[in-house]
Amino acid sequence: MALSSFFPSSSGLEAQSHALGQVSTNIANMRTVGYKSNQTMFYTLLGSTPVVQAHNSGLKSSRADISGVEYYDRTNVLQRGEIMVTGNNYDVAISGVENAFFEVKDPANNTYYTRAGDFDTRTENGITYLVNSSGFKVQGFPAINGKDSFGVGAEDIIIKYPEKIPPIPTKELTVTANVPATGVDHSSYVMTIYATTHDGENLYMNFDKIEGQANTWKLSFAVNGGTASGSETIVHFDNNGDLVSPKALNVDINWDDGDTNSINLNLSNMTQLAGDEGITFVEQNGSPAGNFVKSFIDKDGVVKAFYSNGSTYNFGKLAVVAFTSPENLVPINGTLFEANAETGATHYVDQGGILESQSLEQSAVNVEEEFSNMIIVQRAYSMNTQSFTAINEMLELLVDLKS
Repeated sequence: MALSSFFPSSSGLEAQSHALGQVSTNIANMRTVGYKSNQTMFYTLLGSTPVVQAHNSGLKSSRADISGVEYYDRTNVLQRGEIMVTGNNYDVAISGVENAFFEVKDPANNTYYTRAGDFDTRTENGITYLVNSSGFKVQGFPAINGKDSFGVGAEDIIIKYPEKIPPIPTKELTVTANVPATGVDHSSYVMTIYATTHDGENLYMNFDKIEGQANTWKLSFAVNGGTASGSETIVHFDNNGDLVSPKALNVDINWDDGDTNSINLNLSNMTQLAGDEGITFVEQNGSPAGNFVKSFIDKDGVVKAFYSNGSTYNFGKLAVVAFTSPENLVPINGTLFEANAETGATHYVDQGGILESQSLEQSAVNVEEEFSNMIIVQRAYSMNTQSFTAINEMLELLVDLKS
């Protein structure tokens, strides 16, 4: 009975010592990306425990009442940290929602979930993977042929891209130019266009004056490496030099290698005024072949490469997972969690609007709160120490009185 008197204070000392350790761990991780703070919870321990005594005639069992405190830890899984812009191409943060996690796999193919989006690349056996800070492979949906369509099953995201991609074909072209109103019967204009297999070819636009018809021209086209024809061939201007018709037409190109282009040509800015012929402005949506510039993760969670001609090539799309009961995720460490039967069903969520590229979610630790908790825990520990000392002194006095 005397020894059991120490149990409430000794269990309190153990519990408060553990709580102090958790506070220290939280403060130590105040700058850990995606870290979720741990909180020590206490509950009263009431009950009894068997006491077994040996006698010559056998064993005798009785029970002794016990009381004290026990503890357990709770990780604040749904606590969100602030979002900080980093500028790193592979950094990505989940913003605005608590129940959303990136999916990663360790070398043993175990699956974990995290809010820490400080990703990078690592090459193994000639294959480059997207990995987290622990080297675990980030999971996502693979892009189909580098386009904006993706597979349905999550797998390792592999960073593989062509160093150079083909030209972007010209499909729309606007030209601003002047056809001399007097002194010439023929005007020619040269524009550069692109096709999948043609990295810049000259398209010639020829105006030939129609005899006997004022302000009227016959329009024809020619192109290096193929043939070109327009859907309309007669161009009319009014007496003020403004274009009457056609405002736009289609130019169909058949390349000698079998490739084709259909270009919508906007002529609405053409004029027929006194002065020289010449092009003053050309705008088009085609571009030359592109060289690789960088790879990055965009705001929709798409991992892609960017090229010098403005084109992109997709590798995959990050898998973002939600749970029926995310608060039941099991913490492996401060940033990795493991699912279990109590987390319920999982499903992938649409990343649109919930991700911030080149940003990271910071630690969710509230430093002011942790220091307040530290003071409370230290005082509780001190009170248990005093209780333990008082009981010890009382027992010493009792022993002295009996002796």
